[in-house]
Amino acid sequence: MSYVKVKSVLPIYFVGAVWLIWALFFPLYRPIHFVLAAIVSACAYFLGKIIFPDRGYTVNPVGQPAGAPQAAQAQQKKAEPAKKYPPEIQEIVDERARAISEFRRLNDSIADAKVSAQIDRMEVTTGKIIDAVVESPAKLPQIKKFMSYYLPTTMKLLNAYDRMDATGASGENIDGTKGRIEDMLETVCTAFDKQLDSLYGAEALDVSTDITVMENLLAQEGLAGLDINDTKAAPASGAASAAAQDDGIQLHF
Repeated sequence: MSYVKVKSVLPIYFVGAVWLIWALFFPLYRPIHFVLAAIVSACAYFLGKIIFPDRGYTVNPVGQPAGAPQAAQAQQKKAEPAKKYPPEIQEIVDERARAISEFRRLNDSIADAKVSAQIDRMEVTTGKIIDAVVESPAKLPQIKKFMSYYLPTTMKLLNAYDRMDATGASGENIDGTKGRIEDMLETVCTAFDKQLDSLYGAEALDVSTDITVMENLLAQEGLAGLDINDTKAAPASGAASAAAQDDGIQLHF
């Protein structure tokens, strides 16, 4: 996209009109006559510039479509550097992009409706797991095994299924392996869900504690119609869950 300035030709027509009118009605045989005509024509020129000023236009380069400037701006924004994270967080952010891209490729390639639905479920859960850690980097140790083993091994299994499925053949090895992978995928989906759930163990314990404290205070102030002796203590299982969350998920392929 470029800016082009186009000069108005009308002031020149004004000058021509002045000389034509002067030649018709005034003498042009002495130098003074030409000087006067030149002065009048100059005035006519500047008057024409005021009435009909030069104009500018924004034009696209030859061969560039009309929407190209917007597309170029969008491309420029896309090329801008992404948000900076610490190296260990940036690593899982990059891995999230690769994993989601691979999940979608496999989903497009595999025709089985049940497997496709399971891939969708794993894709969404994987994104949520990594998003939770990006938001709270202190949770990173909890997904080390997920990132280093469970996620890549799941991708390996799905790729093996995709290759065998693409052959269109049926046999003991192909059918048997595909069947085992299909049986395993539901377990994998559940394991992914549990990994995501474990990341919120500390928050669940904090919420449980806040609820218990508020219930006790409301009971003491007589604002809830509760007997303080009837209020429930914080579930022990919450503390146990928080203590065990660093163990991650246990899944054997």
